[in-house]
Amino acid sequence: MVVSKGRAPNARETFLQMAQAAGLRGRLLVTVGMLILVRLGAYVPLPGVDRVRFAEIVRNNAFVNFLDIFSGGGLSLLGVFALGIIPFINASIILQLLTAALPTLENLQKNEGEAGRRKISQYTRYVALGWALLQSWGVSFWVQSAGVVTNPGTTFLSINADGGERVLLSSFIVGSMVAIAAGSMFVMWAGELITERGVGNGASLLIFISIVANLPQSLTDTIALAQRDSSRVGGVILLLLVFLVMIVSIVFVQEGTRRIPIVYARRQVGRKLYREQTAYLPLRLNQGGVMPIIFASSLLLLPSAIGLSSTNPIVLAVAQFLAPNSWGSVAVYLVLILSFSYFYTSLVVNPVDLAQNLKKQGSSIPTIRPGKATADYIGAILNRLTFLGAVFLGAVAVVPTIVERATGVTTFSGIGATSLLIIVGVAIETSKQIQTYVISQRYEGMVKQ
Repeated sequence: MVVSKGRAPNARETFLQMAQAAGLRGRLLVTVGMLILVRLGAYVPLPGVDRVRFAEIVRNNAFVNFLDIFSGGGLSLLGVFALGIIPFINASIILQLLTAALPTLENLQKNEGEAGRRKISQYTRYVALGWALLQSWGVSFWVQSAGVVTNPGTTFLSINADGGERVLLSSFIVGSMVAIAAGSMFVMWAGELITERGVGNGASLLIFISIVANLPQSLTDTIALAQRDSSRVGGVILLLLVFLVMIVSIVFVQEGTRRIPIVYARRQVGRKLYREQTAYLPLRLNQGGVMPIIFASSLLLLPSAIGLSSTNPIVLAVAQFLAPNSWGSVAVYLVLILSFSYFYTSLVVNPVDLAQNLKKQGSSIPTIRPGKATADYIGAILNRLTFLGAVFLGAVAVVPTIVERATGVTTFSGIGATSLLIIVGVAIETSKQIQTYVISQRYEGMVKQ
């Protein structure tokens, strides 16, 4: 096979390697197989529920529709994969916050190498299991309280509230908790298997496929809306143009980097003298990628999730204020995106470590003294880049929502606010990883020749 040496692989070479290279083909098959299996699991129904009545209840529920973006429709279908990857994402947020706060976990991540990272991954699984049990109880309690359970079974625990009896534990709730939590753990395992033996980040790809699964229905609803009401055609076209501009902007921002010049000092190895060399330290405009918007979206779901199973007026008021696509949720969403952007950047890039590594390598930034001055210089650039990236993420999250409200076209509700960046970002990251495998196969072929 003729390969394109010295440059990035073209489309023809990439597809040929995907079809012919056993290693890459095996990874792709694992990835596609796990994604199909997770999608099929969303349609495995939870027993003992009147689905016709439940569909009527959730048809216009904004929170359920918003959560379906991440569960691939599992919650509205009330399948065993109703929670999807959400408990694992919440657990990852908690562990990353604790890692920054607790020196023990920070030492595991930074100084213990692969063994420390495995321990943190194990802690994340335990926390994910706890979250899955808690959230599955909330879903089961809400379903039984809605009166759509055909056979609640034996009541184990109940309280008197609001002038009536509220069942906290019953045969149905316990069985549903076990089924939904087990489904969530299976989805988490599938994501880790994709990360280790497949292509791309497993958790991100599971969210990606869940969002893409909802796109055909959104397109169908949009076409039907335009056919019913011709006055909405202009709004639909405007919204699609906004989405197109956003996609192009996301690609530019995801690929945007600030290159800091670095000078390597002259050095002598044996009798050979190496001249002073110039290179660049690339700092991405959006260091966190899709993670800040995923974390912010997941955290924003918690008040609404608690409000489903609570009668406390304060809790209900907070849940109503933070309801999906409300102005309150938009404001809080912007703050969360900004906070998680800075937080995730601090985890990905440490200016002090970068400055120390440059000093050890005998390199420096022109006109900047090595050591603390270099760390301060890199930190200042990172802060500016992170702010610009966070503002862009906020625009991606808010602008489509504002256009939807202005045009009255809500059939794409949720796609623009939380999903557009995830779709494009995950697609770019996955394609880059595939290209990396293609390049490695290229060099292996060159060595064999």
